[in-house]
Amino acid sequence: MKCVELTFEPPLLSRAIKAIDRHSVHQICSGQVVLSLATAVKELVENSVDAGATNVDIRLKDHGTELVEVTDNGKGVEEENFEGLTLKHHTSKLREFSDLIHVETFGFRGEALSSLCALSDLSVVTCHDSTSVGTRLVYDHDGRLVQRAPQPRQQGTTVSLQQLFSTLPVRHKEFQRNIKKEYSKMIHVLQSYCIISTGVRITCTNQIGQGKRNTVLCTSGSQSMRDNIGALFGPKQLQSLIPFQQISPTDNIKEDYGLNGADLPKDLFTISGYVSQADHGVGRSATDRQFFFINKRPCDPSKVSKLVNEVYHMFNRHQYPFVALNIAVASECVDVNVTPDKRQIFLQEEKFLLAILKSSLISMYETGVNKISLNHTPQLSGSMLFVPVEHFMFKCQASLPEDDSESCTPSLTTSFNLAGLKAAFSKEQTFGIGSKTSNTKPDCNGPTQKKMQSFLNFSEKTHSMRSSSGPSSIGAIKSGISSLKASSSSLNRFKRSSDIDVDSGISEQSSTTETPETLPERILSPEAKKFKWDENLAEHKQVPFSSVGPSSSSSSGVFDRPVSVQKKTLHLQFSMKELAKRMQRLKTQQQDYNDQEPKYRRFRAKINPGENQSAEDELKKEISKDMFKEMQIIGQFNLGFIITKLRSDLFMVDQHATDEKYNFEMLQQHTVLKGQRLIAPQNLHLPAVSETILIENLEIFKKNGFDFLIDEDAPVMERVKLVSLPTSKNWTFGPSDIEELIFMLSDCPGVMCRPSRVRQMFASRACRKSVMIGTALNTGEMKKLVVHMGEIEQPWNCPHGRPTMRHLANLDIISQD
Repeated sequence: MKCVELTFEPPLLSRAIKAIDRHSVHQICSGQVVLSLATAVKELVENSVDAGATNVDIRLKDHGTELVEVTDNGKGVEEENFEGLTLKHHTSKLREFSDLIHVETFGFRGEALSSLCALSDLSVVTCHDSTSVGTRLVYDHDGRLVQRAPQPRQQGTTVSLQQLFSTLPVRHKEFQRNIKKEYSKMIHVLQSYCIISTGVRITCTNQIGQGKRNTVLCTSGSQSMRDNIGALFGPKQLQSLIPFQQISPTDNIKEDYGLNGADLPKDLFTISGYVSQADHGVGRSATDRQFFFINKRPCDPSKVSKLVNEVYHMFNRHQYPFVALNIAVASECVDVNVTPDKRQIFLQEEKFLLAILKSSLISMYETGVNKISLNHTPQLSGSMLFVPVEHFMFKCQASLPEDDSESCTPSLTTSFNLAGLKAAFSKEQTFGIGSKTSNTKPDCNGPTQKKMQSFLNFSEKTHSMRSSSGPSSIGAIKSGISSLKASSSSLNRFKRSSDIDVDSGISEQSSTTETPETLPERILSPEAKKFKWDENLAEHKQVPFSSVGPSSSSSSGVFDRPVSVQKKTLHLQFSMKELAKRMQRLKTQQQDYNDQEPKYRRFRAKINPGENQSAEDELKKEISKDMFKEMQIIGQFNLGFIITKLRSDLFMVDQHATDEKYNFEMLQQHTVLKGQRLIAPQNLHLPAVSETILIENLEIFKKNGFDFLIDEDAPVMERVKLVSLPTSKNWTFGPSDIEELIFMLSDCPGVMCRPSRVRQMFASRACRKSVMIGTALNTGEMKKLVVHMGEIEQPWNCPHGRPTMRHLANLDIISQD
């Protein structure tokens, strides 16, 4: 027998602890510093601005997958710093940790270029102001200088990154697959530096393949933040902005944040910038244009962002504001060394900052709502009167006596024709106003007067109906006249004392000579009501039974009559032994089925609005699209719900909601909106990045009914002109829908999507063409609706949010109980 020697390696925990080699440390840490295309471009732009550049040019090739190049006209790199330029933790910004408190530059760790060396092929061309010839430097992945050669160049530095993330295969593949999303995020980050970097001209271009270089964004190097915003987003965005006005927090808001009685420092925060007006239609459909800075450093303060949006929604519920706010605070009250990208920042007295922001924003927006111009002169035209809210008191004063109205007439800047005002409001007066008798009798034919006319003329119809019932009815009516005289006289007194002459469609004589027979039925005495009931009974007694049937000739078929039924007896074969065998087979099948079923309760959520999400999650987990075909139709409940059975589970399906969702998705997928040509092309003034997204997704815009004229050689913001707009019956669309589509396509490029207003239109149409609640359905129609649920993407909710399906009960559990 051969003996085999087995060797066991010691477990991992028992191995000796050793230092990781320097090369591995460099690779591990570099992947944590530069996470995306946005981070790479951000680090290079920050280096250029820190070097004192006034002109920064970012050049991308194939959205950054092939090349990222940043050129500036800063101070350049001195020759003695060539070796340490790309080494880890080599920087000129600080020497020890205490210097971090007073650092004012964007970068300070010395990690960026070192990490970029590890993730790409990096080269630098630089020329310091003390030299006349530039130098080209090539570095390896460890940050060591491997090549150096002179190269003509003006003062400044150019850093080139080729094949970003090529050293990390998994990340590189993911980066190429999601390059459009990475590109959009990079543009948003770059926009924040364009806004805050006053006095710096920043330009970004992108070249696809061997095509033309397209400008993505460009600023003019203005010293004003407002001018930078206009250069990025166009003059239309500037028209909707208001400057931020800082005030001290109010006592109520201090109490909300627990700051009452606290010793708060004065002038700790100074906030400047711009926000959108709160008018509807001025805001954005998403938070894609919100930029926050602390000491001019772009950051993502989540609490500040949430507060600004919450206050804005108090005045404009359905939109989000444009925000560009810079918070200036003492450097010792800020900690920027939190995350590698420096986007997360810690602040002292953060609650105090939130209180200032909330008070200031509420004060700004409250002064802008419900503004009414007092210089407007009211126009009296026909029966319509347009008067500002401040003049509403005249509506009451117009009906007062002249002596009283003189004493309480307010002193307003606008002049009024009081007689004309009285005449205009007299048309709206009713019996309940209590004004004195007016000599004017306006010709009123509105809905109110028509209702009064029908009220008074109702008695004529009643009289004609009663007169046709025969002599006996007329005699009975005469016997009840004495009980109606009191009501008649009271009504006549009411008509004579009325101050307002109502044009009821009858003559003035008829109001004073009415007889009790022509009075409205609602003021009849109890005796008259009793008589009316008796009269109706008498009328019904006089109707022959033959009139009830389908025709007078077939009256004999109305009544039951005995019929002779021939009975036939059949002998059926029955075997108790055969019945027992069948019962045993059924029991075996049931046992096998129970063994296959999972031994847990699959549906636990109740039919409750508070548990909609959990119920939907359960259905998504347990019900696949193929299962809808297997569902057995049990029946229809309450003419609105379909009861289905799948194995031992019962489900309730909303017939209207499920049909609406199916129709909605069919409209979404197959409807091509037709466009209406404009008389002249309309310039949209879109930012460069929006123009690029639109040009790359023209087919999606055409399916939504938009058509454009593209001029590649035109300057930025003038390359795209609108030539056709979608129209559909009463729905019209415009530039705001184009901007929403662009935002949606920036997240999901190339994916078919619809603007929210188009979705609303489709939802409305789908609702109207669907099976309504109250419609009786046969088994085939119910089966068709259930099968349709398995043919759509999201069958669990209708477009308006109503659930389409809920679990009712499990028959096994019910049988056990």
